[in-house]
Amino acid sequence: MEKGFLKAILRSNQTVFTFKDLLLMWEGIDVNTAKTRVNYYVQSGNLYSVRRGIYAKDKNYDRFEMATKIFTPAYISFETVLGSAGVTFQYYSQIFVASYQTKEIVADGQKIVYKTLKSSILTNSAGIENKETYAIASPERAFLDVIYLSKDYHFDNLSLINWDKVNEFLPIYGENKKMSDRVNKYYQFSQEQ
Repeated sequence: MEKGFLKAILRSNQTVFTFKDLLLMWEGIDVNTAKTRVNYYVQSGNLYSVRRGIYAKDKNYDRFEMATKIFTPAYISFETVLGSAGVTFQYYSQIFVASYQTKEIVADGQKIVYKTLKSSILTNSAGIENKETYAIASPERAFLDVIYLSKDYHFDNLSLINWDKVNEFLPIYGENKKMSDRVNKYYQFSQEQ
């Protein structure tokens, strides 16, 4: 029976699991038995404890998946997306995540910065790509997330932004004239580059 529980973890496409994920995966098991089993798997090296209540198959887990499991709903955004897309040149070792709360944590040596977005923005899927095990913003959505939270932000390469998509996603942020004005200012600047 025990091998069946471990096989369920190993067969999963996920690399990171919350305790609740494991309970759902092991349907019908009671909480105390699940805790005992998780502790046994961690002690025996079959599960890796990332932080309290968060476990991975091994040390080679997906850091983005882990970052979005700690607080949900959440998606990878801000400087993490903009840096990888080449819109900003500054390197950040931390992972930036859109969430329902603002918090900085360190999990397994990885700094994660959570930034609060209104629920109506956070739960709107426009411009959010669902990877197999986590969600990540498009560069245009990450651009708008940054503008929503920052009055004056320096972007290094706005030529990579698709302005049609920006205008398509802009209504997600509500009837916000100040934000629209900021977007327009960045658009004008991008045309001068």
